[in-house]
Amino acid sequence: MAINLQKGQTIDLRKNDRGESVYDLSQVTIGLGWDVRQKQSGFFGKIFGGKEEEYDLDAVAFLLDSNGKVADLGRTAAVGGRNVALYGGDVIYFNSMRHPSGNIWLTGDNRTGAGDGDDEQIIVQLDKLDQKYQKILFVVTIYQGRQNNQHFGMVDNAFIRAVDARGKEITKYSLSGDASMNGMCSMVFAEAYRHNGDWKFRALGEPGQTDNFVDILAKYAYK
Repeated sequence: MAINLQKGQTIDLRKNDRGESVYDLSQVTIGLGWDVRQKQSGFFGKIFGGKEEEYDLDAVAFLLDSNGKVADLGRTAAVGGRNVALYGGDVIYFNSMRHPSGNIWLTGDNRTGAGDGDDEQIIVQLDKLDQKYQKILFVVTIYQGRQNNQHFGMVDNAFIRAVDARGKEITKYSLSGDASMNGMCSMVFAEAYRHNGDWKFRALGEPGQTDNFVDILAKYAYK
């Protein structure tokens, strides 16, 4: 049975609660899901009706070295109206969806949250990652959230989960109904990190007001 994590809780990805190794980590899928805000119904819905703004949540991954930093920012790309050195480096996002090693990639960019299950997925072959990568940080932002007056407090059923190569859910972390998300357009959701030869997964749930992951990345880039 998958473990439903609380904020700050850590589990060993290789073991269940009895200490048994039951997961196939040759490939792990980090799935992000959310629901589009429902249209207003009833009398007021008919008067003030119209299509609600869609919520475009973006999953991003930073590959960190032993110093907790992103060593390779890659080539220059335009992000959020500014030129940032990102494409082809150790940051996986909608404009750089596959790591040069081929061992971690984003499957696509869902711009509405429509549909059941995961809306975006980052897939990582943990056992193939170079030892220089000691941690993977998973970040989620609402694209143009501030411009559209959107925030996590208005998003329904948002979650992040880890699934092994056989499709077995290892763990899940939900943030729905958390009042601290009001006004927040970004989230450092979770991290996977090496510890004594194994991989562990920790739910972080650290919100931020920025809707641009580059602002978060600045904390993890070498000066």
